[in-house]
Amino acid sequence: MSSYIHITTQDDLDPKTRAFYCQVLTRLQDSGIPFLLGGTYAFERFTGIARHTKDLDIFVRPSDCDRVFEVFAATGCSTELAYPHWLGKIVCQEDFVDVIFNSANGEDEVDDAWFEYAVEETVFDIPLNICSAEELIRSKAFIMERERYDGADVAHLLHACSEQLDWSRLIERFGSYWRVLLSHLILFGFIYPSDRQKIPDWVMQKLLHRLQQEMNSAPPKNRVCQGTLLSRAQYLIDIEGWGYRDARLHPRGNMSADEIEQWTAPIFEEE
Repeated sequence: MSSYIHITTQDDLDPKTRAFYCQVLTRLQDSGIPFLLGGTYAFERFTGIARHTKDLDIFVRPSDCDRVFEVFAATGCSTELAYPHWLGKIVCQEDFVDVIFNSANGEDEVDDAWFEYAVEETVFDIPLNICSAEELIRSKAFIMERERYDGADVAHLLHACSEQLDWSRLIERFGSYWRVLLSHLILFGFIYPSDRQKIPDWVMQKLLHRLQQEMNSAPPKNRVCQGTLLSRAQYLIDIEGWGYRDARLHPRGNMSADEIEQWTAPIFEEE
């Protein structure tokens, strides 16, 4: 059992869905393909907040995605590389599994470090590894769509795990996007005024020092909009109408023009 907060809740999943999830996890373990469980089940294990959904989030290295598909194609499930830069799906009737190997903005590829810092847990009575709290915070911190904002998840993870977090590693994981982390830490103090001490003083001082240094320096000359790293829809006007360069695009970012177009297309289909 991990040293993080672990609150057991009654599993009220539909028995058929639960059986499917157990089958998926068991088959993955039998295949020998390294994987991590993330999403709502990892979130519950850290925070005690249960949100049962009809999907399972599996994290794998990009090089292992095709191998995962082969395992489940042999069982009669359908597989789909929904978005080649970050997400595949395994579908079995009404249930499905998201096979995730990067973030939607292309900036958080699943690599060896994800597995090095994974946390041992038991889910559905199956011993396995889940994503670390640091990885969950990093992946959720950039989700700021109109229809979905994961800031509350970040705040709850910080609240539950602050004493066990590897803060130096968390700061390192955000890299040059440390402002995003700082924004969540500032909001944490607003959300929980009586618990703001959960964020170590040295962390705030370190990030605020970076902010002060940035304020004392000249702004970049290149007109880049990094809002597209937070939302695939809300900053398109900046790219298409205001002359800003998309921060997701090569060589600054990790996505090609085709990948961005494919990721953006469903916005207009939904409208």
